[in-house]
Amino acid sequence: MAASPHTLSSRLLTGCVGGSVWYLERRTIQDSPHKFLHLLRNVNKQWITFQHFSFLKRMFFEVPFDSNMNRTKNRPLVRGQISPLLAVSFATCCAVPGVAILTLGVNPLTGALGLFNIFLYTCCYTPLKRISIANTWVGAVVGAIPPVMGWTAATGSLDAGAFLLGGILYSWQFPHFNALSWGLREDYSRGGYCMMSVTHPGLCRRVALRHCLALLVLSAAAPVLDITTWTFPIMALPINAYISYLGFRFYVDADRRSSRRLFFCSLWHLPLLLLLMLTCKRPSGGGDAGPPPS
Repeated sequence: MAASPHTLSSRLLTGCVGGSVWYLERRTIQDSPHKFLHLLRNVNKQWITFQHFSFLKRMFFEVPFDSNMNRTKNRPLVRGQISPLLAVSFATCCAVPGVAILTLGVNPLTGALGLFNIFLYTCCYTPLKRISIANTWVGAVVGAIPPVMGWTAATGSLDAGAFLLGGILYSWQFPHFNALSWGLREDYSRGGYCMMSVTHPGLCRRVALRHCLALLVLSAAAPVLDITTWTFPIMALPINAYISYLGFRFYVDADRRSSRRLFFCSLWHLPLLLLLMLTCKRPSGGGDAGPPPS
């Protein structure tokens, strides 16, 4: 006697992931009865993989959209060299012990920041890329958190230095990415991604210039906040002025040549700026020698 669908469902519910499979089973019944019946017919023949749940692939993966872009069409997931299940498994195997090591081996604050950044990237930034140009601002926060984590790992606190480093990384990403996306407008348009360079080209250039100038202000704020000496903003002035000039040329010219120059400048500007910041850091302890010995 053939097994009934209820018998097959009970088999799926066994094991540590039974509750999750039951939930997916109910959703599949509501969304696509034919796919669910196909799953039941094949459950005794092969392991359940992400291929059975195509609606999950459409919800969480950008493969169909990345395949339309020259920039991303050769990535392993897009070309089918790795499966979505393997991608999710690898990401989980990196994220879970990574956050645990940061929490237990460094401090809970750094671990919490790492966990928050994973959530921000996967659940906010990635879906927003196809919904709103706000994804660029959210993505800039994602890129700004790692140096903040470095500061909290060393000091155990969120103070002025953490926010200054985060602010520098936050502002730097706008000339870097906006200039990059300018030359990829056709690609992003084919992929259906909402980028400023596609939907708001004028805003794209203005925001890039605005944050180039913000780097000048942030560099000047470093000695005010006792993070560096006053030598830092003076030494950083030439490279900050140069990237601001390129940001202005990009704003005025609005062509591929000016965007490329700004993008390639951003590649060496950030490491050089951080190296100058490290070189000119304020000595810890303030040089207090204390009372002389009696």
